[in-house]
Amino acid sequence: MKRIAIFASGSGTNAENIIRYFQERTHASVVQVLTNNQHAKVLDRAKNHKISAFSFNRTALYHSDDVLNLLQSAQVDLIVLAGFLWKFPEHILAAFPNKVINIHPALLPKYGGKGMYGSHVHTAVVANKEKESGITIHFVNENYDEGAIIFQATTNLTETDTPESVAQKIHQLEYKHFPEVIEQILTSNS
Repeated sequence: MKRIAIFASGSGTNAENIIRYFQERTHASVVQVLTNNQHAKVLDRAKNHKISAFSFNRTALYHSDDVLNLLQSAQVDLIVLAGFLWKFPEHILAAFPNKVINIHPALLPKYGGKGMYGSHVHTAVVANKEKESGITIHFVNENYDEGAIIFQATTNLTETDTPESVAQKIHQLEYKHFPEVIEQILTSNS
């Protein structure tokens, strides 16, 4: 069985959606949830599904092998960033080559990079009167939002869309496509 670790920084709705999706599969499951926020709701969501959950600080992630050791001991096959806001460390990327993916709430390369996450992205999309937005699922490399694109899905926008309504449209795309793309990656690497 393929083993998935999820990194998230906040509420964890995408993480929970992925957990639920794989609870009904026999070939893969979420085995670990990790967060840089000890008060993140994602910790409760993971515990409610009986998934091992940990929080860590900058030292554990960037200046020690604590987080790397957790991942290796869990024997994870894929690391999924689902609303994880810190830059992912190079030593973990090196230990898991082409096994770390992220979802971004825009059509990269537009609206990517440092500081472009969540409502910041949707506000910029609306301010620029974009006709469409969407999601990008991509491999993670040493730069924000610059890894190879795996999948994109779009949604049309109207002149009356607000950052909040764009966020709702994007969430629907995330919930539908992210678990499916994760499953495709895991089955193509079998």
